Amino acid sequence: MQNTRLSEAGGVATPPAQAEIQVSSSSTATSQPKRLVVILSLLSLYTLWGGTYLGMRVALEGFPPLFVAGIILYVFLRLRGAARPTRAQWLGAAVVGGLLLLIGNGGVVFAEQWVSSGLAALALGAIPLWAALFSGLFGRWPRPIEWCGLAIGFAGLVLLNLENGLHANPLGAIVLLIAPISWGLGSILSQRLPSPKGLMASAAQMLVGGVMLFIVGSAIGERMTAFPGPRALGAMVYLIVGGSLIGFTAYGYLLRHTRPAMATSYAYVNPLVAVGLGVALAGEHITLIGVLAMFTILSGVVLVTMGRERSRAH
Repeated sequence: MQNTRLSEAGGVATPPAQAEIQVSSSSTATSQPKRLVVILSLLSLYTLWGGTYLGMRVALEGFPPLFVAGIILYVFLRLRGAARPTRAQWLGAAVVGGLLLLIGNGGVVFAEQWVSSGLAALALGAIPLWAALFSGLFGRWPRPIEWCGLAIGFAGLVLLNLENGLHANPLGAIVLLIAPISWGLGSILSQRLPSPKGLMASAAQMLVGGVMLFIVGSAIGERMTAFPGPRALGAMVYLIVGGSLIGFTAYGYLLRHTRPAMATSYAYVNPLVAVGLGVALAGEHITLIGVLAMFTILSGVVLVTMGRERSRAH
């Protein structure tokens, strides 16, 4: 093995130690933007998806429970020159989009016709646990500290919903049981099935999943009987732009660049945002139990984050 390396800028010999320093500096420089994007992606999921509980309920005032936004992102990316997905990638997008959007998101919207937002938040709080289980079945079990964080976060979520009651329409309860299982499985399969590069993966999944939702909605007889009012229109715009174009794209990025426990940690934080919006916009009150639950949930998220940092260090 040679003791010196030739730099690309003029053939000057570079000592090994100096070359290692240059490689280390370059690696640090490239990791900083990635860490920033991860942080911004998490913040967008924590806040934007936290508001979708209220947005879905308001949108139901004027829209059937269907969710379509992928066509916007797909057309935008195609106009920018992004490659069209291959047949195998479309099939992968159909599987993931069906699990995430049709059964996962569509199930929640369907159930919220009868089930309270608190119960929906509690059900979706199980997503990280299901994702960890499916990830383990594929050979990537969470670290012990992540298991602790997941358990503490779910305990806090149960505590947050103690006063909401668990009485629900049986059909809605069944759908809310299936939705997080489907979302957890889809999240793990998105890392293993063929998919387009970058944002096109999210666009294809939203497009195919949205088409599935439209077909199912039409098949069960959903119709718009009147033009939606301003509240419903505003809520639908929020769901499309914030929930789909920004939120779903950020979620796809996290699935590709972080551990599943970290990517799905939003399920523990979203109820905090939902409670905050209820206090600010609906005149609701938060109790001492609610405050304690929030601190418990945030403690779980911190442990999951620590597990991610340790995995990167090794």
